[in-house]
Amino acid sequence: MNLAPYGCDPARSRGRRHEEDPAPQRGPRDAFQRDRDRIIHSVPFRRLRGKTQVFVAPDGDHFRVRLTHSMEVAQIGRAVARTLRINEDLTEALCLAHDIGHPPFGHAGEDAIDAAMAPAGGFDHNAHTLRLLTKLETPYPCFDGYNLSWETLEGLAKHNGPVAEPTWALAEANSGFDLDLETWPSLEAQVAALADDIAYDNHDIDDGLRAGLFSLDEVLEVPLVRRGWEEVRARYPDVPVERLTGELVRHQIGVMANDLLAETSRRVDEVRPRSPDDVRAAGRALAAFSAQMAAEERVLKRFLYARMYDAPKVKAVRERAQAVIASLFAAYCEDPSRLPKSRRCLSGDPTATLRAIGDYVAGMTDRFAIKCYEELIGPAELPEGF
Repeated sequence: MNLAPYGCDPARSRGRRHEEDPAPQRGPRDAFQRDRDRIIHSVPFRRLRGKTQVFVAPDGDHFRVRLTHSMEVAQIGRAVARTLRINEDLTEALCLAHDIGHPPFGHAGEDAIDAAMAPAGGFDHNAHTLRLLTKLETPYPCFDGYNLSWETLEGLAKHNGPVAEPTWALAEANSGFDLDLETWPSLEAQVAALADDIAYDNHDIDDGLRAGLFSLDEVLEVPLVRRGWEEVRARYPDVPVERLTGELVRHQIGVMANDLLAETSRRVDEVRPRSPDDVRAAGRALAAFSAQMAAEERVLKRFLYARMYDAPKVKAVRERAQAVIASLFAAYCEDPSRLPKSRRCLSGDPTATLRAIGDYVAGMTDRFAIKCYEELIGPAELPEGF
């Protein structure tokens, strides 16, 4: 690939925290390809198949979970990266790993763990991603974590922009391998963050319609969606409406991706970065939607929050899921010996004990959290799923 000068070149990577013995038998992959493969083969990545995207432990096979969402983000991210001539493998690695730190039950679970861990500094899923990948997982014989490249860890730490006040978990990861938290991240990381927005904005339309949380007519009240629907109907005037919702989602993804490409190219032309460090020093995001698309995307998000994420049926399940996590956490705090032996904190330090409990609970899938709750406390009695 003809990499742009501002794309991250694996041959010029800042390296890994731990030196590794060369292993030519593992194939001719570069640093970022190895990172991507380590993520795909990791236990935390596999656990994403059992973690909430929007719906808690959905009964239906067709709803998205964290794993399928991450794969969809990666496909969008790769396509954008290829067109911008930045590193596709690094972009893909960041897209695949961006949700690895999510606990069970999505943001509801995160809020419950954050509250329970308040005396120990709280919980943040993005920082927990770094904690998992640099410390908690131990698949290699000579070091903790996956020993990912500096560029991958940097992108995961600050794909949403510079971090002025890192949480304890992010500060801990950064102390061992300085990720320049105060600067903007690489263009690959910026693209991964927006690919995430494109994926969940549009795939949540698909899942919301499938779940009956809103009708097609209702979502067409959003100008961005209405305009896309009119274009789809004009292309397929004789096709039944029920056959076109998938085409609407595909069309919307294309429209948003093309807008991202056009605006990012415009900003890059303005700044003319000659290296990834020029991107980091630009003082602002170079990957972005246009002002019009950004405004229209906010309208779509407001609709989804009102009609989907805060829908009474979803909210009832979310509130019960929060109660499950809070009660589980309290049970482990009351008697830390309930934790598996490998997860117990032996120092007796209250902060370390809380963080050990948080690490264990955050690693659970939805169904495993429900199983643990029922073993320790009683029936979970979650409202009927989807």
